Amino acid sequence: MPAHPDRIDLRSDTVTVPTPEMRRAMAEAVVGDDVYAEDPTVNTLQEEVARQLGFEAALFMPSGTMTNQAAIAAHTSRGQEIICAEGSHIYEWELGMMAAFSGVVPRFVPAPLGVPDPAQIKRAVRRSIHQSPTGLISLENTHNKLGGTVIPLDVMHAIRAVADEEGLPLHLDGARMANAAAALGVSLRDVAAPFQTVSLCLSKGLGAPVGSVLAGSRAHIKLAHRYRKMLGGGMRQAGVLAAAGLIALQEGPARLAADHARARKLAEALIEAGYTVNLEAVQTNIVYATIPEAQRRVDVWAAQGLLANALDTDSVRFVTHYQIDDEMLERAVGIVRVGNSVSA
Repeated sequence: MPAHPDRIDLRSDTVTVPTPEMRRAMAEAVVGDDVYAEDPTVNTLQEEVARQLGFEAALFMPSGTMTNQAAIAAHTSRGQEIICAEGSHIYEWELGMMAAFSGVVPRFVPAPLGVPDPAQIKRAVRRSIHQSPTGLISLENTHNKLGGTVIPLDVMHAIRAVADEEGLPLHLDGARMANAAAALGVSLRDVAAPFQTVSLCLSKGLGAPVGSVLAGSRAHIKLAHRYRKMLGGGMRQAGVLAAAGLIALQEGPARLAADHARARKLAEALIEAGYTVNLEAVQTNIVYATIPEAQRRVDVWAAQGLLANALDTDSVRFVTHYQIDDEMLERAVGIVRVGNSVSA
């Protein structure tokens, strides 16, 4: 049960707590030392993620930042560039780790609604001796700079074609790829198919308490295992966490369409309240609203039991998740519909 069951917490889909089924699985998990690859529950989770995504192997880690950075290290050499979309999580929210850990830097391409143009990616490839050479192309699906926007399958395959032409690896930051799959009406394997490595977060839309999994070839995962150790990601008897991740993987995807529908309803209520929302960007479970004096408005709502994130002076983010049911959403809608008439 949440620590504050009366609050409507829309700050992120990371705020969820384990379901009763997850707690039972965690309590009953068979465990071993995962640093020795001897935790049977972790091994089962890794095998299941690899199977569902269509890869040879997978590796459980504490966070999506770690899976992304381990993948970057496995694919690149120091002094190279990574081509990524403007606003990518690996740059905006991973604390410069691509430079600090792997010694690489980003080269951004425009990405209207989070969808980069394959031709722009091709033009961004660098081969000159006078420039940092390109080492990796990285995509994010869903892309979360403007909302939970989805890269269509044909675009991802077109970018894979560019990567193949240029002899470059392609990585997916798929923290919310289950949301992308739900929005596209396809499987996780379909979303993962164009990539050499994929990072899947279990603790966002899928609802597990902790953890992300990196999937790829056996060779890439062997390298990533070393980088996980360097980053402090050896978790020993991690089966208690992997057990919840297995439940999330089994049960979480079926709930995502409802999260998306609720996000759309909230976005429409925000517009009715006089705020600006780009409905074209509300494709999954994330809503960005342009709200003057954003922190002041967020504080007013918090006093009424609705939590959201002020990300800038005039930008507020809302994220739906499995703990937000229809009744809670109605309460949230009622609060935001008060609109600009509420004063702090």
